[in-house]
Amino acid sequence: MRVCSIVGARPQFIKAAVVSRELRSVGEEILIHTGQHYDEELSDVFFEELGIPEPDHNLGVKSDTHGRQTAKMIAAIEPIVEDTDPDVLLLYGDTNSTLAGAIVGSKCDVCVAHVEAGLRSYNREMPEEINRVLTDHASDLCFAPSERAVETLAGEGITDGVYWTGDVMYDNILAVRERVATQSTVLEDLGISADEFILATVHRQSNTDQRANLEAILAGLSSASLPVVFPAHPRTVAKLEEYGLWEQAADDLEIIEPQGYLDFVRLLDTAERVVTDSGGVQKEAFFLETPCVTLREETEWTETVDCGWNELVGPNTDRIRDALQTDQEPDSNPYPYGDGSAGQRIVSILHQQFDAATPEPELESLTPN
Repeated sequence: MRVCSIVGARPQFIKAAVVSRELRSVGEEILIHTGQHYDEELSDVFFEELGIPEPDHNLGVKSDTHGRQTAKMIAAIEPIVEDTDPDVLLLYGDTNSTLAGAIVGSKCDVCVAHVEAGLRSYNREMPEEINRVLTDHASDLCFAPSERAVETLAGEGITDGVYWTGDVMYDNILAVRERVATQSTVLEDLGISADEFILATVHRQSNTDQRANLEAILAGLSSASLPVVFPAHPRTVAKLEEYGLWEQAADDLEIIEPQGYLDFVRLLDTAERVVTDSGGVQKEAFFLETPCVTLREETEWTETVDCGWNELVGPNTDRIRDALQTDQEPDSNPYPYGDGSAGQRIVSILHQQFDAATPEPELESLTPN
């Protein structure tokens, strides 16, 4: 079995770390890094900390408009697929790298497998929403993280090749949480204590590229009764400077460099709560039982809201302020994202599909509670 895995952004590195470990024990993996995230803090450090193998191909696409960036990826991925002749293209999440891989696979008649299939925010203004919808409909195998994602796919007429595997990011949190607690010194380095700070991340274009939204978020964060630790994404830094908001942000928040995965997990695990517009951070907070305030009006991770661990406030100063001042202590976590064996389950399914001559023992399927 030969699998060509395509990654390009931080959340994909985390997911690929889980699956690659399982995959390389039973098959061959060709790893393509599109270069969508190319800063050391957003790329190299994740490969090092998570033990991800060195990419076989680094396309170095970097930033551009969505259309041009995706087109460059398609043009660079296609000849690699033609040369390596993989059994399957394995894609993760909802980035431009994901969509580019799906298009190449569909045009080259290669099986396309999508990890994290079936998620919907129902906000078509988000580029990620278009990417995930198109990728699901171009995929031959859809690996859904939750039962609701399976139902969403069925509602769109996608039933063949759909598997409820659980969420690979849950696998990874279980694998690194104890190691992070003993190895990371980020709290000591920053001079902060567990449960005595708020963690904040802002990177989504709908928030960073509109001055009014970014200003409203800053005003809401500045009202927090605890210090706000803010690992600043390069795009956010550039926009703060462009809008003349950098001094205000530096006065009100503790701005730090983007963190590696292990240090970020430590911050997220020990924060009193997190304020974010990241889908991945919402989910990681849920796994770590850290209350979350989301700077969006909708989320693809609806289970986190239903369970009471996540509150949607949008880029609204008053709603952010109210959320930060309200006690958020959910009393349950029904574990809607599987049992921590998603990576094994995905590789087992691929193995059965493409290497039937040497059957892989099948994990027990997830079933509704």
